[in-house]
Amino acid sequence: MTFNAINILSLIGAPYMSVKELITVLVIYLFIPLAGLIVYLRLIKQAKRAEIKGIPTAELFIIFSVYGGLLLVLLTQIFWKWSGMASLGTVYLVIIAPIFLGVFAFINFKKRKLSKYHLWVFWSSILYFAIGPLLLGGLIFIVTTFNL
Repeated sequence: MTFNAINILSLIGAPYMSVKELITVLVIYLFIPLAGLIVYLRLIKQAKRAEIKGIPTAELFIIFSVYGGLLLVLLTQIFWKWSGMASLGTVYLVIIAPIFLGVFAFINFKKRKLSKYHLWVFWSSILYFAIGPLLLGGLIFIVTTFNL
């Protein structure tokens, strides 16, 4: 079997998808995460150029993944089909992410005046405790109200 674009698409089930469905999948699960990764890498590069000491690279990466995960779960519910992976992502966002972000907020409370990056880590960690439940609650409301 030779590998060409048609064979690769058939391996992921693309022949059973319409063009609209294929574009939806590619945008939600490929282009949006890649865009988030590119923004993250540019942010780190910008911080290195500014010669910030102790750049919170790991914290920023996890924060990007958490907020990106919220966006992916929301887009999955609205434009795609719910799956086991979406459920696992939601469990992560509800149980594990608040632990990480709570620790980041605690650690960066004293560091928040070092740079704007430390301040962003602090505030985005704090805001998750308001934004996360609102988005997930809105998602549950949409699902139960409209029987999606």
